[in-house]
Amino acid sequence: MADETVVGGDDWVAQVRAPEGLTVIRKADSDERWVGLYGDDAHDLDVTGMLAAVVGPLADADISVFVASTFHSDLVLVPEAQKATAVGVLEAAGHTVREADQIRIS
Repeated sequence: MADETVVGGDDWVAQVRAPEGLTVIRKADSDERWVGLYGDDAHDLDVTGMLAAVVGPLADADISVFVASTFHSDLVLVPEAQKATAVGVLEAAGHTVREADQIRIS
């Protein structure tokens, strides 16, 4: 494994260190853009099904996701081109979606 454990700079969103290496989520320099959907409600770690309730409907709608989870919530990234569809799918599944600085779901 590489010795690097932290990436510097202010533009990163998340860093995950796993046995196979370091994954960094940061602003893209390419034309491929993703939008973050962030869970608004913190929940205990022993509550099951929270993430599945969000990614399940998106998968059923054939919307790709990239997920990063924290102690407080989950960040679900969807392709920017599918943002409106993803919001509609989540609302149809019973979630409340509101836009602020980032999209929040509950």
